[in-house]
Amino acid sequence: MNPLFHELFQKTRFLTNEINVTLKKHNLYASQWTVLYTIQKHGEMSLTQIWKYLNVEAPTITRTVYRLVELGWIDIRPGKDRREKIVRLSEKASQDFSAIKESILEFEDRMVEGLTKEEETILIELLRKIK
Repeated sequence: MNPLFHELFQKTRFLTNEINVTLKKHNLYASQWTVLYTIQKHGEMSLTQIWKYLNVEAPTITRTVYRLVELGWIDIRPGKDRREKIVRLSEKASQDFSAIKESILEFEDRMVEGLTKEEETILIELLRKIK
């Protein structure tokens, strides 16, 4: 195995675990935050748009979205046909979003505190080169 991929996989698991610790105070997990952030960024979206954008399988997004509905983070309405579902942030999510985002920004700052801005830029450029 290429040591690069081993390191990437290890860092991915580490970052996921650490962000879950950060999000615990908001009663969220990384996968749920990703969906909330995507909806906040793009506005109302269909389930299909979400799974295509996040490159995640449809059943996974459906389960995550319906769990977020149960938790009061997302509202769902019918789309153009009975199969399509449109989701948007709930009033609760809109009110709490800035506090969650602040927690995420603090987390991100902690994770990259050992890097200079130039090193961050180089890392981003290098990661984008991986196909």
